Amino acid sequence: MNPEFEAPPPAVSAEQLKEAYKAFKKRLKLTQLDADSRLGVGPLSGGAGWGVTGIIPPQQFPTTVWEELVRQGKLRRQGGGLYSLGQP
Repeated sequence: MNPEFEAPPPAVSAEQLKEAYKAFKKRLKLTQLDADSRLGVGPLSGGAGWGVTGIIPPQQFPTTVWEELVRQGKLRRQGGGLYSLGQP
């Protein structure tokens, strides 16, 4: 094979992308709620917030799904296997 031409990535269905994005948003929300519920964090405690911005995506979906969502602008790659929501 010629190294100039790479094989296209396997196609990801629109339904799988939708399910993965929904699962990602749910996990991010739960992670943020968990971080906010810790002692010493909150508006009345005077503590600084955690500010969860990125998470490891659910492993029930392959990496190609997450990379496709990054390509579409719905997610951003943070590095170290972390992803965050893209710009609305």
